[in-house]
Amino acid sequence: MRKFRRMMFLRLARLFRGEKNIVPFIISGGTKILGNIVDGDIIHIDGKMEGDVSCKELIIGAGGMIKGNVEAKSLEIYGELNGSIKAENLFIASTAKFIGDSVYKTIAIEPGAVLVGSCSRAQEEVKAASPKDKPQLVA
Repeated sequence: MRKFRRMMFLRLARLFRGEKNIVPFIISGGTKILGNIVDGDIIHIDGKMEGDVSCKELIIGAGGMIKGNVEAKSLEIYGELNGSIKAENLFIASTAKFIGDSVYKTIAIEPGAVLVGSCSRAQEEVKAASPKDKPQLVA
């Protein structure tokens, strides 16, 4: 029931963002990929992959494994990831094993997850200097 609610929440979120019929790219169990994925949309990996991934949303299934760097807007790890992460929203499940460094805006880690490496929160965007901060010309 929990997975069904999560799936429905994700579908509603995509609908409100204006994404209607996006079909995820799925790498099934037993499949091994050597290479990079660039500018993907929604990717679900249950197989093994060696290479870098750049996409909007990445889900590494319980049987999935990635050796490489990941850059995604949303990342959910249920399997294994060995590399670095740059993500806005990062979720690490209790079944996950993550070895590497991560930079994120929001993070959630379930008890039981294996995490070896460093985690750091992304810095907020630097705001424009106010008129008081700008140097004044002296004549």
